[in-house]
Amino acid sequence: MEASGHSQVAGIHDLGAAVFARTAARNPFGGQRLFASASTLVNLMEGLCATLVQYQMFFQMILVLGIGGSLPVGYQISAINSPSVYIKKFMNETWFERTGSSLHEKTLLFLWSVIVSIYGVGGFMGCVFSGFLTVKFGKKKSLLGTDLLILVTALLVGLSKRAKSFEMILIGRFLFGVSAGFCMTIHPQYAGEISTKKLRGFANATSGFFWSLGKSLGQILGLRELLGTESSWPWLLASIGAIALLHLLALPFFPESPPYLLIQKGDEGGCLKAMHQLWGPGDHQEELSDLKKERDTGCNTLSAGELLRNGGLRRQLHILVAIILTLQLSGINAVYFYAFEVFRNAGLEEDLIPYMALGIGFCELASSLLCIFAIERFGRRPLLWKGCGMMAAMLLLLTVTLSVQNTFHWMSHCSIIMVFLFVVFFGIGPSGATMSVMMEIFSQSSRPAAFMIGGCLNWAGLFVVGITFPFAVESLGPFCFFIFMFVLVGTSMFFYMFLPETKGKSVIEITEEFSTQPPFGKKLASLLRRDFHEDHSVYTNF
Repeated sequence: MEASGHSQVAGIHDLGAAVFARTAARNPFGGQRLFASASTLVNLMEGLCATLVQYQMFFQMILVLGIGGSLPVGYQISAINSPSVYIKKFMNETWFERTGSSLHEKTLLFLWSVIVSIYGVGGFMGCVFSGFLTVKFGKKKSLLGTDLLILVTALLVGLSKRAKSFEMILIGRFLFGVSAGFCMTIHPQYAGEISTKKLRGFANATSGFFWSLGKSLGQILGLRELLGTESSWPWLLASIGAIALLHLLALPFFPESPPYLLIQKGDEGGCLKAMHQLWGPGDHQEELSDLKKERDTGCNTLSAGELLRNGGLRRQLHILVAIILTLQLSGINAVYFYAFEVFRNAGLEEDLIPYMALGIGFCELASSLLCIFAIERFGRRPLLWKGCGMMAAMLLLLTVTLSVQNTFHWMSHCSIIMVFLFVVFFGIGPSGATMSVMMEIFSQSSRPAAFMIGGCLNWAGLFVVGITFPFAVESLGPFCFFIFMFVLVGTSMFFYMFLPETKGKSVIEITEEFSTQPPFGKKLASLLRRDFHEDHSVYTNF
């Protein structure tokens, strides 16, 4: 395989050189500059092909982890929306057959809200137990167990209509939430731990991409032309079982993460074997040395309580809280909610609105894909603080356009543009970069507890925002976006001032950088003094 890969690279190089030499001969004045550019392009292609050949199993495993990790979570979030009318009708008909009377409208609305929100309760429960599972059984076995849970739950939900039991949907949504809690904490850890330093940002950013892919897949299958009909909605909810089955069959062919094998299990031979499987031939001594240094720190695996009481990790916990605030109070869910009203005010036909919403999903998917390739080039810190800043600017402009669109009708089209741009900046920035930062600022001993705490905060925030946002919309109208805008401005400044760049650094190096930083208050004061002196010198020199 290695020899075949090198012959393919050589063939590409020779073909590219021949093509550009012929072009240069036709244009002798610009030939030298063109040939130099061509050589650069061919070298980039050669490097890319060599990387794909050497790390082929790593890229295959990233794909498999995404299919069984974040993708089902995104799918379950979006797939429940399109058949809501049919599920409510099924609940009412089932109740009528049992009692001879229809459900009261408020009772039906309450039951439906419980079905939707219990997903978050399950997600919270899954996060609580995820730390214990990953330490006890490892990432690989934990994800395989999650696949079995999804398969059983998909069967339960798929048979609910035939069994005439809407309670089965309620239980299924809770169990889907539990599996989502497992997936959202295990998948990013697993993906980050199987990667080398130079590909770590790429691997970490894929969790956001597959989450967006799952949302888009749920929207596509939920269209009325596919499974979004009264007769096929059980298949829509249960089809995620096919993805779990595919993942269950594929994952056993891939290794457990090298850090888990070395640090948790003490299996250096198994760790080296996993490295060779994932990263191709080579001694991989640099990566192994970094893991040994992390192991030799002598810190046992921390529980959530121990992590919260650990003063040496207090800065990392502050960063973690800022990340959760960014994800939950960025306004992305609010923008999705408001998008339908924006499209209606723009004069779009009601039948076209679901496809426009699907377009927003594709926009987030494309920008998340762009983040995967941009994160190693630009780093985590710039993507985070600049992404949050641009999102805040888009919310400000969206608030303005929504406020004056009744006076200037053409402003409604500007609102559509702001919605799409906001989603783009979310996908490029916080969607992928936040997970990468969470992975890299915690060591193997504290990472399971950190992801458990972050996951619990995330699901709790999702529940609180879901409950309070309708009231904020009713009270403030489009000005509710100011709440999210202020949060984004604050987190943008926080990441700019206090988040160190983690690109290309080992966990030990990142931990040492955190330990040498002054307290937040002193650093903020020094930054303000430095900025003042810089501004003062500009004016005096002038």
